[in-house]
Amino acid sequence: MSSKKLYVGNLNYQTTDEKLKEAFSACGEVASANVLQGRGFGFVEMASEAAADEARAKLNGTDLEGRKIVVNEARPKSDRPRDPRPGGDRGGDRDFRRY
Repeated sequence: MSSKKLYVGNLNYQTTDEKLKEAFSACGEVASANVLQGRGFGFVEMASEAAADEARAKLNGTDLEGRKIVVNEARPKSDRPRDPRPGGDRGGDRDFRRY
């Protein structure tokens, strides 16, 4: 039995790790729940793939603390697109056409 990590987006900024774990535990054993404070998203690792699939199907689009959450399978870091600009996406108001 292998675990599966889920991305949970559009979280209320007051949502805690415990509240996220509680919401997902209705679908099976939660190995870990981590909310990135001030970012509006987090990750839940379900103990089994079946529990993760059930959680995604049941909880995607449902209300959690006043917000309609988005639940998807988490992608590995290597699958995420890189910012092609010099220095990456560090914010600011630079004009990158000069490069």
